[in-house]
Amino acid sequence: MTKLPFILPVLLLLTTLIHPTFAEIKNLKITSDSRPMILFERFGFTHTGQATISVSSVSVISSLSSPEPSRLGFFLLSEESLIQVLLELQQNPSFCVLDSKYINLLFTFQDLSPPPHSSFNHTYPITSPNEYSLFFANCAPESTVSMDVHTELYNLDGFGRVRDFLSAGLTQLPTLYSFFSLLYFAFFAFWIYFCFKNKTSVHRIHALMGALVIIKALNLLSAAEDKHYVKVTGTPHGWDVLFYIFQFIRVVLLFTVIVLIGTGWSFLKPFLQEKEKKVLMIVIPLQVLANVASIVIGETGPFIKDWVTWNQLFLLVDIICCCAIIFPIVWSIKSLKETSKTDGKAAKNLAKLTLFRQFYIVVIGFLYFTRIVVFALRTIAAYKYQWVANAAEECASLVFYAVIFYMFRPVERNEYFVLDDEEEEAAEMALREEEFEL
Repeated sequence: MTKLPFILPVLLLLTTLIHPTFAEIKNLKITSDSRPMILFERFGFTHTGQATISVSSVSVISSLSSPEPSRLGFFLLSEESLIQVLLELQQNPSFCVLDSKYINLLFTFQDLSPPPHSSFNHTYPITSPNEYSLFFANCAPESTVSMDVHTELYNLDGFGRVRDFLSAGLTQLPTLYSFFSLLYFAFFAFWIYFCFKNKTSVHRIHALMGALVIIKALNLLSAAEDKHYVKVTGTPHGWDVLFYIFQFIRVVLLFTVIVLIGTGWSFLKPFLQEKEKKVLMIVIPLQVLANVASIVIGETGPFIKDWVTWNQLFLLVDIICCCAIIFPIVWSIKSLKETSKTDGKAAKNLAKLTLFRQFYIVVIGFLYFTRIVVFALRTIAAYKYQWVANAAEECASLVFYAVIFYMFRPVERNEYFVLDDEEEEAAEMALREEEFEL
């Protein structure tokens, strides 16, 4: 089994990077799979946790002699124990992980019913609360496995009757998402009121900003319903479809609004330059691709062979889009700096430069927090507090929306663009003395 020492380090990395699954009841099909290790799910159990594993239609084909059934099986493994298993494999490359004392062995193929059914079904109580990864190991050399797998990972309530199919650290998500969806609905109502109050100053970008807020609210509402039904029944009851639809529209709208605000479209100029159009033509198709990757990641799981590739694709596309939306803001700042030297409107140009410089900082801060800080929180937080990372992400998003909408709100006498003569002279001095470098 020379493959195992190379497979387990990858799985060690995966179990620390992937989010705990929502563990809805899953029915999975494995076909002619030769991988020595398959990671199915990651789930946080309480002291009332239980794992129901059912396999059927099991078939093992080997190019060598008939494989030993005890060399194939399912087990649970905590993140701490995974490190110990890795050390065991480094010391003995031929070591079978099913023989490790650090795993929680569930069953091997030795426990299967006789052919032709070749099945097994059992519910295991979790005696030690922790976050576990569900693995399948194949220590039989030169063999492939086909089987149907049914999994139910859940925690029971205090009375031992009601099942909670959300991981211990994510069971608060339905309430969290419902709360933030209400905040965004209120945000949208206030934005509509404000736009009507200042309708003479409303531009097309403000309509797009309003659409972004209502889609964000609907996205959170569908996420709350999705997680609620998964929590209670183990299946999303179709709410996952709505969630992915609203998520796609929201992400495309968010990146589009940031790009359009960065170009000054509709409130500083009525059209887009060719290079700005190209940014949108790059970002929007990439976001379509990113959302396809997100759906594959969310609806399948780490058990599929290309799951790591889809994660890498999603990460790459997200990085490209985050970089692309910065360019229009930089171009606007550069353009305003050049214009300020020739058009004689120093105060207005200084105000616009200040505005776009602040916008640049806010966007960079938002991208950094939601991509780096939130990831760090998910990595370091105890499994019972994984919801904190989701709360931090939603708080950061709400603050970002509030700041951007305030900066570019429709008002007739915007302090950024209406200035007196004294401010004009002061601005001319400031533009001569200070370089607005990023």
